[in-house]
Amino acid sequence: MRLSDAIDEFLLYLEAVRGLSLNSVCAYRNDLRRLSAFLGAEKDVKEASAEDIRSCIGALSKEKKSSATVNRFIAACRTFFAYCKKFEYINTDPAEEIKTVKMPRHVPRFLTGAEVDELCAVPKEKKILWAARDSAILEMLYSSGCRVSELASVRLSDMSEDFSSALVTGKGSKDRRVYFGEDAQKAFKAYLADRKKFFAKKRMTDNVIEIFVNRRGTALGAHGIRWILSRYSGAEGTARHISPHALRHTFATAMISQGADVRVVQELLGHASISTTQRYTHITTERLIELYEKAHPHGKG
Repeated sequence: MRLSDAIDEFLLYLEAVRGLSLNSVCAYRNDLRRLSAFLGAEKDVKEASAEDIRSCIGALSKEKKSSATVNRFIAACRTFFAYCKKFEYINTDPAEEIKTVKMPRHVPRFLTGAEVDELCAVPKEKKILWAARDSAILEMLYSSGCRVSELASVRLSDMSEDFSSALVTGKGSKDRRVYFGEDAQKAFKAYLADRKKFFAKKRMTDNVIEIFVNRRGTALGAHGIRWILSRYSGAEGTARHISPHALRHTFATAMISQGADVRVVQELLGHASISTTQRYTHITTERLIELYEKAHPHGKG
Protein backbone atom coordinates (compact mmCIF):
# COMPACT_ATOMS: atom_id res chain seq x y z
CA MET A 1 0.00 0.00 0.00
CA ARG A 2 1.23 3.50 -0.83
CA LEU A 3 2.23 5.61 2.16
CA SER A 4 -0.23 8.37 1.20
CA ASP A 5 -3.12 5.87 0.96
CA ALA A 6 -2.25 4.33 4.32
CA ILE A 7 -2.19 7.80 5.92
CA ASP A 8 -5.61 8.71 4.44
CA GLU A 9 -7.11 5.46 5.72
CA PHE A 10 -5.54 5.97 9.16
CA LEU A 11 -6.95 9.51 9.46
CA LEU A 12 -10.41 8.24 8.56
CA TYR A 13 -10.02 5.54 11.22
CA LEU A 14 -9.12 8.15 13.85
CA GLU A 15 -12.21 10.18 13.04
CA ALA A 16 -14.79 7.47 12.38
CA VAL A 17 -13.71 4.67 14.74
CA ARG A 18 -11.65 6.32 17.47
CA GLY A 19 -13.91 9.38 17.54
CA LEU A 20 -11.06 11.88 17.81
CA SER A 21 -11.86 15.57 17.59
CA LEU A 22 -11.28 17.52 14.39
CA ASN A 23 -8.34 19.33 16.00
CA SER A 24 -6.66 16.04 16.95
CA VAL A 25 -7.15 14.55 13.48
CA CYS A 26 -5.74 17.73 11.90
CA ALA A 27 -2.67 17.49 14.15
CA TYR A 28 -2.07 13.89 13.03
CA ARG A 29 -2.60 14.92 9.40
CA ASN A 30 -0.03 17.72 9.63
CA ASP A 31 2.61 15.48 11.21
CA LEU A 32 2.07 12.58 8.83
CA ARG A 33 2.16 14.92 5.84
CA ARG A 34 5.66 15.85 6.97
CA LEU A 35 6.57 12.18 6.90
CA SER A 36 4.95 11.67 3.49
CA ALA A 37 6.68 14.74 2.02
CA PHE A 38 10.04 13.59 3.38
CA LEU A 39 9.80 9.94 2.28
CA GLY A 40 7.64 10.41 -0.82
CA ALA A 41 3.90 9.83 -1.07
CA GLU A 42 4.35 7.01 -3.60
CA LYS A 43 6.66 5.02 -1.32
CA ASP A 44 5.28 1.70 -0.16
CA VAL A 45 4.51 1.84 3.54
CA LYS A 46 6.38 -1.48 3.96
CA GLU A 47 9.59 0.20 2.83
CA ALA A 48 9.57 2.84 5.59
CA SER A 49 12.41 2.23 8.03
CA ALA A 50 13.47 3.47 11.45
CA GLU A 51 16.35 5.26 9.73
CA ASP A 52 13.85 7.11 7.51
CA ILE A 53 11.98 8.35 10.58
CA ARG A 54 15.21 9.37 12.32
CA SER A 55 16.25 11.31 9.20
CA CYS A 56 12.92 13.12 9.23
CA ILE A 57 13.40 13.94 12.92
CA GLY A 58 16.86 15.27 12.08
CA ALA A 59 15.34 17.52 9.41
CA LEU A 60 12.87 18.89 11.96
CA SER A 61 15.73 19.64 14.35
CA LYS A 62 17.61 21.48 11.58
CA GLU A 63 14.48 23.60 11.06
CA LYS A 64 14.79 24.57 14.75
CA LYS A 65 11.47 22.95 15.63
CA SER A 66 10.74 22.76 19.35
CA SER A 67 11.14 19.56 21.36
CA ALA A 68 7.36 19.47 21.78
CA THR A 69 6.85 19.59 17.99
CA VAL A 70 9.41 16.82 17.42
CA ASN A 71 7.87 14.62 20.13
CA ARG A 72 4.40 15.16 18.71
CA PHE A 73 5.71 14.02 15.31
CA ILE A 74 7.26 10.92 16.90
CA ALA A 75 3.99 10.14 18.70
CA ALA A 76 2.06 10.47 15.43
CA CYS A 77 4.48 8.10 13.68
CA ARG A 78 4.22 5.56 16.50
CA THR A 79 0.41 5.56 16.39
CA PHE A 80 0.32 5.41 12.59
CA PHE A 81 2.78 2.53 12.20
CA ALA A 82 1.18 0.61 15.09
CA TYR A 83 -2.09 0.90 13.13
CA CYS A 84 -0.37 -0.34 9.96
CA LYS A 85 1.07 -3.35 11.79
CA LYS A 86 -2.27 -4.16 13.42
CA PHE A 87 -3.94 -4.35 10.00
CA GLU A 88 -0.92 -6.18 8.51
CA TYR A 89 0.13 -3.47 6.06
CA ILE A 90 3.65 -3.87 7.45
CA ASN A 91 5.53 -6.76 9.05
CA THR A 92 7.72 -4.76 11.42
CA ASP A 93 7.02 -1.42 13.11
CA PRO A 94 9.80 1.06 12.21
CA ALA A 95 8.68 3.58 14.85
CA GLU A 96 8.54 1.13 17.74
CA GLU A 97 12.05 1.86 19.01
CA ILE A 98 12.18 5.58 18.18
CA LYS A 99 12.76 7.49 21.41
CA THR A 100 11.35 10.91 22.18
CA VAL A 101 13.73 13.84 22.65
CA LYS A 102 14.35 15.34 26.06
CA MET A 103 11.99 18.18 26.87
CA PRO A 104 13.34 21.31 28.58
CA ARG A 105 11.60 22.07 31.84
CA HIS A 106 8.79 24.46 31.00
CA VAL A 107 7.46 26.80 33.64
CA PRO A 108 4.04 28.13 32.56
CA ARG A 109 3.82 31.91 32.47
CA PHE A 110 1.14 33.43 34.63
CA LEU A 111 -0.04 36.91 35.52
CA THR A 112 -0.11 38.74 38.81
CA GLY A 113 -3.42 39.96 40.20
CA ALA A 114 -2.57 43.50 39.13
CA GLU A 115 -1.78 42.37 35.58
CA VAL A 116 -5.10 40.53 35.32
CA ASP A 117 -6.94 43.65 36.49
CA GLU A 118 -5.05 45.77 33.94
CA LEU A 119 -5.83 43.34 31.11
CA CYS A 120 -9.53 43.03 31.93
CA ALA A 121 -9.86 46.82 32.07
CA VAL A 122 -8.31 47.40 28.62
CA PRO A 123 -11.42 46.68 26.43
CA LYS A 124 -13.53 49.34 28.17
CA GLU A 125 -10.68 51.85 28.32
CA LYS A 126 -9.35 51.44 24.78
CA LYS A 127 -12.56 50.49 22.94
CA ILE A 128 -10.42 48.80 20.27
CA LEU A 129 -13.05 46.28 19.16
CA TRP A 130 -16.29 45.21 20.90
CA ALA A 131 -15.73 46.22 24.53
CA ALA A 132 -18.62 44.34 26.19
CA ARG A 133 -17.91 41.11 24.34
CA ASP A 134 -14.15 41.27 24.81
CA SER A 135 -14.47 42.02 28.54
CA ALA A 136 -16.69 38.96 28.88
CA ILE A 137 -14.16 36.80 27.02
CA LEU A 138 -11.28 37.89 29.26
CA GLU A 139 -13.25 37.57 32.49
CA MET A 140 -14.66 34.16 31.57
CA LEU A 141 -11.29 32.73 30.51
CA TYR A 142 -9.66 33.87 33.74
CA SER A 143 -12.59 32.90 35.96
CA SER A 144 -13.02 29.38 34.57
CA GLY A 145 -9.53 28.37 33.45
CA CYS A 146 -11.00 26.82 30.30
CA ARG A 147 -9.16 26.65 27.00
CA VAL A 148 -9.88 29.17 24.25
CA SER A 149 -11.20 26.38 22.00
CA GLU A 150 -13.53 25.23 24.78
CA LEU A 151 -14.97 28.69 25.39
CA ALA A 152 -15.47 29.24 21.65
CA SER A 153 -17.58 26.08 21.36
CA VAL A 154 -19.86 26.82 24.35
CA ARG A 155 -23.49 27.20 23.28
CA LEU A 156 -26.07 29.37 25.01
CA SER A 157 -27.86 26.16 26.01
CA ASP A 158 -24.67 24.97 27.76
CA MET A 159 -24.81 27.90 30.20
CA SER A 160 -26.58 27.58 33.54
CA GLU A 161 -29.61 29.84 34.09
CA ASP A 162 -27.68 32.27 36.30
CA PHE A 163 -24.56 32.11 34.06
CA SER A 164 -22.46 30.81 36.96
CA SER A 165 -21.29 27.72 35.07
CA ALA A 166 -21.15 26.07 31.66
CA LEU A 167 -20.71 22.61 30.20
CA VAL A 168 -17.61 22.49 27.99
CA THR A 169 -16.15 19.77 25.79
CA GLY A 170 -12.42 19.34 26.34
CA LYS A 171 -9.67 17.17 24.89
CA GLY A 172 -10.72 13.65 24.04
CA SER A 173 -14.31 14.90 23.65
CA LYS A 174 -14.73 14.77 27.44
CA ASP A 175 -17.39 17.00 28.96
CA ARG A 176 -16.90 18.85 32.22
CA ARG A 177 -18.44 21.80 34.03
CA VAL A 178 -16.54 25.06 34.50
CA TYR A 179 -17.52 27.93 36.77
CA PHE A 180 -17.70 31.70 36.49
CA GLY A 181 -17.33 34.19 39.35
CA GLU A 182 -19.36 37.34 39.88
CA ASP A 183 -17.17 39.55 37.68
CA ALA A 184 -17.44 37.10 34.78
CA GLN A 185 -21.20 36.73 35.23
CA LYS A 186 -21.65 40.50 35.28
CA ALA A 187 -19.50 40.93 32.15
CA PHE A 188 -21.39 38.17 30.32
CA LYS A 189 -24.80 39.67 31.14
CA ALA A 190 -23.60 43.07 29.86
CA TYR A 191 -22.41 41.40 26.66
CA LEU A 192 -25.74 39.61 26.11
CA ALA A 193 -27.58 42.94 26.40
CA ASP A 194 -25.13 44.45 23.91
CA ARG A 195 -25.51 41.45 21.60
CA LYS A 196 -29.28 41.99 21.52
CA LYS A 197 -28.78 45.64 20.54
CA PHE A 198 -26.21 44.63 17.92
CA PHE A 199 -28.62 42.32 16.08
CA ALA A 200 -31.49 44.81 16.39
CA LYS A 201 -29.32 47.57 14.89
CA LYS A 202 -28.27 45.28 12.03
CA ARG A 203 -31.90 44.20 11.58
CA MET A 204 -30.73 40.61 11.72
CA THR A 205 -32.24 37.60 13.47
CA ASP A 206 -29.94 36.14 16.11
CA ASN A 207 -29.81 32.45 15.22
CA VAL A 208 -26.29 31.86 16.56
CA ILE A 209 -26.26 29.12 19.19
CA GLU A 210 -22.71 29.84 20.41
CA ILE A 211 -22.24 32.36 23.20
CA PHE A 212 -19.93 34.71 21.29
CA VAL A 213 -20.47 36.31 17.89
CA ASN A 214 -18.28 38.39 15.59
CA ARG A 215 -19.07 41.66 13.79
CA ARG A 216 -20.62 39.74 10.89
CA GLY A 217 -23.20 38.23 13.22
CA THR A 218 -21.82 34.70 13.01
CA ALA A 219 -20.19 32.49 15.64
CA LEU A 220 -16.83 33.69 16.94
CA GLY A 221 -14.39 30.78 16.66
CA ALA A 222 -11.22 29.95 18.58
CA HIS A 223 -9.01 31.69 16.00
CA GLY A 224 -11.14 34.81 16.35
CA ILE A 225 -10.80 34.80 20.14
CA ARG A 226 -7.02 34.35 19.88
CA TRP A 227 -6.83 37.27 17.45
CA ILE A 228 -8.89 39.45 19.81
CA LEU A 229 -6.60 38.57 22.73
CA SER A 230 -3.56 39.45 20.63
CA ARG A 231 -5.00 42.92 20.06
CA TYR A 232 -5.25 43.57 23.80
CA SER A 233 -2.07 41.77 24.81
CA GLY A 234 0.78 44.23 25.10
CA ALA A 235 -1.54 47.21 24.64
CA GLU A 236 -0.68 50.38 26.50
CA GLY A 237 -1.52 49.82 30.14
CA THR A 238 -0.77 46.09 30.16
CA ALA A 239 2.52 45.01 31.65
CA ARG A 240 3.66 42.60 28.90
CA HIS A 241 2.67 40.35 26.04
CA ILE A 242 0.16 37.76 27.20
CA SER A 243 -0.55 34.46 25.47
CA PRO A 244 -4.13 33.12 25.37
CA HIS A 245 -3.05 30.18 27.54
CA ALA A 246 -1.58 32.52 30.17
CA LEU A 247 -5.04 33.18 31.63
CA ARG A 248 -5.51 29.42 32.10
CA HIS A 249 -2.12 29.20 33.80
CA THR A 250 -3.03 32.17 35.98
CA PHE A 251 -6.30 30.53 37.02
CA ALA A 252 -4.52 27.32 38.04
CA THR A 253 -1.73 29.12 39.89
CA ALA A 254 -4.21 31.33 41.76
CA MET A 255 -6.35 28.35 42.79
CA ILE A 256 -3.43 26.33 44.13
CA SER A 257 -1.77 29.29 45.86
CA GLN A 258 -5.06 29.91 47.69
CA GLY A 259 -5.10 26.34 48.97
CA ALA A 260 -7.31 24.51 46.47
CA ASP A 261 -6.74 20.75 46.33
CA VAL A 262 -4.66 19.84 43.28
CA ARG A 263 -7.18 17.15 42.25
CA VAL A 264 -10.00 19.70 42.28
CA VAL A 265 -7.90 21.96 40.04
CA GLN A 266 -7.17 18.96 37.79
CA GLU A 267 -10.91 18.40 37.38
CA LEU A 268 -11.61 22.08 36.67
CA LEU A 269 -8.84 22.25 34.05
CA GLY A 270 -9.78 18.95 32.43
CA HIS A 271 -6.29 17.47 32.75
CA ALA A 272 -6.11 13.73 32.10
CA SER A 273 -3.01 13.37 34.28
CA ILE A 274 -2.44 14.78 37.77
CA SER A 275 1.23 15.36 36.88
CA THR A 276 0.18 18.05 34.39
CA THR A 277 -1.61 19.93 37.15
CA GLN A 278 1.17 19.40 39.70
CA ARG A 279 3.54 21.67 37.78
CA TYR A 280 1.53 24.59 39.17
CA THR A 281 2.43 23.53 42.71
CA HIS A 282 6.10 23.95 41.73
CA ILE A 283 5.40 27.48 40.52
CA THR A 284 3.72 28.53 43.74
CA THR A 285 6.54 26.97 45.80
CA GLU A 286 9.14 28.88 43.78
CA ARG A 287 7.13 32.07 44.24
CA LEU A 288 7.01 31.51 48.01
CA ILE A 289 10.78 31.05 48.11
CA GLU A 290 11.25 34.23 46.07
CA LEU A 291 9.01 36.22 48.42
CA TYR A 292 10.74 34.74 51.46
CA GLU A 293 14.18 35.71 50.19
CA LYS A 294 13.01 39.25 49.48
CA ALA A 295 11.07 39.78 52.70
CA HIS A 296 12.86 37.84 55.44
CA PRO A 297 15.61 39.74 57.32
CA HIS A 298 18.04 36.87 56.77
CA GLY A 299 16.92 36.16 53.20
CA LYS A 300 19.12 36.83 50.19
CA GLY A 301 17.38 40.12 49.38
